[in-house]
Amino acid sequence: MAPVTICFDFGNTRRKYAIFDADTQRFSDSLPDDEPATIEAVLDQYQPHRSILSSVIVHNPAIEALLAARTQFHKLSHLTRLPFIAPVGKPETIGADRLALSAAAVQLFPGKNNLVIALGTCITYNFINRFHEFLGGGISPGMDMRFKSLNTFTAFLPVIKEDWNFPLVGHDTRTNILSGVLLGMAKEIDGFIDAYQERYDNFNVLLTGGNCTRFVPHLKNRIFADPDLLFKGLYAISEHNR
Repeated sequence: MAPVTICFDFGNTRRKYAIFDADTQRFSDSLPDDEPATIEAVLDQYQPHRSILSSVIVHNPAIEALLAARTQFHKLSHLTRLPFIAPVGKPETIGADRLALSAAAVQLFPGKNNLVIALGTCITYNFINRFHEFLGGGISPGMDMRFKSLNTFTAFLPVIKEDWNFPLVGHDTRTNILSGVLLGMAKEIDGFIDAYQERYDNFNVLLTGGNCTRFVPHLKNRIFADPDLLFKGLYAISEHNR
């Protein structure tokens, strides 16, 4: 029987986990919180042999002791042995999520210049060159942050929810905001891709995040889209440290 690995991704907006069995992702879901009882219920259900945690929030510290007691536990950090190097000035400031995404890029597309674009609370642009060096990238506001900021920093603009049935030319306040935010993000992403392509050859683009497939029709560049890319990177790191 192949060992089961559980990968936890604690982001700014959601806490998620995925189950891997024999190198295959079998299941993923969101967690309501990071309380030990919640984590223990998941462990009881899937009986994982190994666990790995990527967290960019201040999570409940008790869950680390729980995972260490129940599994072979690894907490992802700049001290983790990685399948790439990070020759940046302050490696301790690199988010765990960006490390996992870089590992996925190296695992899936070795020997290429990879730009990994992650759509979440923020948009992160993560560049790993063909020598498997994570060189950094960029960070900009994510979709919900853009919607909310229009309301926060103006007197009358409302907060609206995403709706992918929107026109190029908005005809009221709501559709103007949808066009500006969603098409604005798509044009930003295309602009970054174009800039990297001008500088690097043997170039590959990966797009991930909960809404990545929604953006694909609005992008002119050819990309590899995978909503679960971070989980694949976590599993690769777990195996690399086994």
